[in-house]
Amino acid sequence: MASDQENSQDANAPDDTSEKEITRGITIMKSIIRDRDKAVTYNVNWNADNQLIGSNAAKLASYIGTLVRMHIPITATRWSNKELGSAKDKIWTEILRSFNIEDTTIRKKYILQLAGKRHRGWRTFLTNKYLKDKEIFVVEYDPEYPVKYAIFITEEEWVAFVAQRRDENFKKVSATNRERASNPTYAYKKGRLGYARLEEKILDETKSDATSLPPHVLWKEARVGKDGTVRDDVQHIYDECETLSQSISTAEDQENRSVLSRALNVPEYPGRVRGKGHGCTPTSLYKNPRRRNPSNQEVMETLQALQAQVLQLQKDNERYRCMEKCSSQLKETSEKASINCQNKFPEGISSCQLYLSSPTYRLVGKGKVHNTSGDLLHHRPLPDGHLKVSVDVVLDKDALLPIPDIVSETTLLRDAIGSFVAWPLDLIFIDDETPTKPASKDKGILRHNESVASQKEVFAQGSQQLSQKIGSRQKNKRDLPVTSLPKKGAFVPRYQISLETLVDSSDMATAGAIRLLDMEEDIFGYSCTETIGKEDLEHIFRHQELGVGVIHTYIRFLYDNFMRGNDQLSNRFRFVSSSLVNKALICREPDSCREYLVKRFMASSTNNLYLWPYNSGCHWLLLAIDPLKEVVYFLNSIDGEWTNYPDMKQLVDTSIKVFRSQRQARVPRTKSSNITWIKVQCPLQRNGIDCGYFVMRFMREIINMNQIEIPITYFDEYKCAHYTRLQLEQIKEELCQYFIEKRLISI
Repeated sequence: MASDQENSQDANAPDDTSEKEITRGITIMKSIIRDRDKAVTYNVNWNADNQLIGSNAAKLASYIGTLVRMHIPITATRWSNKELGSAKDKIWTEILRSFNIEDTTIRKKYILQLAGKRHRGWRTFLTNKYLKDKEIFVVEYDPEYPVKYAIFITEEEWVAFVAQRRDENFKKVSATNRERASNPTYAYKKGRLGYARLEEKILDETKSDATSLPPHVLWKEARVGKDGTVRDDVQHIYDECETLSQSISTAEDQENRSVLSRALNVPEYPGRVRGKGHGCTPTSLYKNPRRRNPSNQEVMETLQALQAQVLQLQKDNERYRCMEKCSSQLKETSEKASINCQNKFPEGISSCQLYLSSPTYRLVGKGKVHNTSGDLLHHRPLPDGHLKVSVDVVLDKDALLPIPDIVSETTLLRDAIGSFVAWPLDLIFIDDETPTKPASKDKGILRHNESVASQKEVFAQGSQQLSQKIGSRQKNKRDLPVTSLPKKGAFVPRYQISLETLVDSSDMATAGAIRLLDMEEDIFGYSCTETIGKEDLEHIFRHQELGVGVIHTYIRFLYDNFMRGNDQLSNRFRFVSSSLVNKALICREPDSCREYLVKRFMASSTNNLYLWPYNSGCHWLLLAIDPLKEVVYFLNSIDGEWTNYPDMKQLVDTSIKVFRSQRQARVPRTKSSNITWIKVQCPLQRNGIDCGYFVMRFMREIINMNQIEIPITYFDEYKCAHYTRLQLEQIKEELCQYFIEKRLISI
């Protein structure tokens, strides 16, 4: 780095600094800035001890020095000062823009510690160059302001820095450190190479399969001069380490002192591993932290945790005893019981009361029992002696589920409101209400799950129907259905009922049956075929989490019913395929994801808004991207931030930069590094399954408003805190009607 080399070349500053200047220029790493503007980033490597290595390690180290000189004032005496927090974050952000580094705590800590070393070296260089004479004493006269570094140092900072260096306390500390470092017993002879890159060099030269070397081996190699000879005292320490390593276990090495510190007979500093260099800690070297005696508070917390575990084990024991009892009763039932259809309950869906027997026999909630042959719970067979129950009301807020839901990791009954759980047969009691009857003599009960987003809404038997058939809409007037419940009558999901009847009467009732839906090139920029299975349709009927097939089908519906034949909409809105860009592919094939996005953006001749339903692995959210204006609208129905999805954000930012470069756009300097992300205050879901339905409705409303710019507070016409159940059911009705009209399901 510049400061280190200048420090080594000019340890003693001359009396008149104006007569002799440093021959080299200021290091500002222009090549990195140029590459950054071209969206070119550098890969860096890390060794087994989480230390920086590889061909770009030195470049990153020098760049860190440049950023430190730009953002950290020379008057900062303590790197741990909280006032430097924003400057440190700026340094970290700038590094992430040019170097491919995981945005994790351990990486950020390493880089900022390295930045702290560069800051101390920079201050030391300035002191040696401008404030000391040939005898290594701080000069008494006022030193000349270093004009060469005016871009880094103001005159006010320089005056304050000189005053700090003339402080008597600083002089005492400086003298002590100088005396201690003046004559090292075992001098380090590898310059700027460092232990990490020295280790990398040795492993490459020896072509070893090892991932790291023992500290004493590196310590010895770091003290070998250019002539290759090893001093006798250094060899003696190395031989003693070899002897000690045969008799001291790894645990003893970790708990007390390493073999190197034992051989050198020096104390080991906390958090440091002698002979391994910057960034290596006992935790990274031994793969587990040093043990210490717990505090009183930690002992009490551990005791409370153990007591809670004992209580939980007691409850589990009672639960399993109840399950064994149910299993023994189940053996005496008919063969029909093995497919979860019990004679003691009416067939179909019935209102019920839910009881628990432990620790006391009590009523804990109300819901609906689903007594249907062959029914599944979260795509898995129900446990023996249990039926599927949907929970509507909880009477005991601390009640535990008889069997925890492993899909949603739910253990408390109150967290299962609106979802399905397994409940023991002998703890379910039917209400006096009339059970739901099958819609068909042969096909059994229709299974519609209620959305938690509207638990208090009641679907009565009424005559009001959904809005008129979508295909009969006028070309220039595409009204949304009503957005609130009617005052009289009730909503009837007639298309869902019709489609479910078709499914039960067709080959789609058989597991494994599929339908294919062609997706034209204009939709995603390439032609493809979407696969729809029975499971996808069941997700719609039961109001469960949606897959990419359903989301893409709804996009095809939007294209056919809103954009096809309407040049204004089709030229303004485009879609991004969730099959080609999702969390899994971003992590596994980031280059192909970026290439697809850039190619998609390059199809724009005017301002387009690209609607991208993004699946983070367990949640759907919507990105609306305007690549020409470099604006990204972030619509998340769980009120999360885009910073929670760093891989997605980095892909979008990089793709926009590459798109900018390929179209040779000239962007002002103030804009070049800032891609605008806007968090839209959209309606929020109140459960864990509605995200897919929200994303589909977001896309529908954006297209219906026909606006490229989305207001931060969302569109006034659709502004609400939460979507009602009817608003989500309308989306499902449109999907089901589209399946029927496209004749995807036929008898």
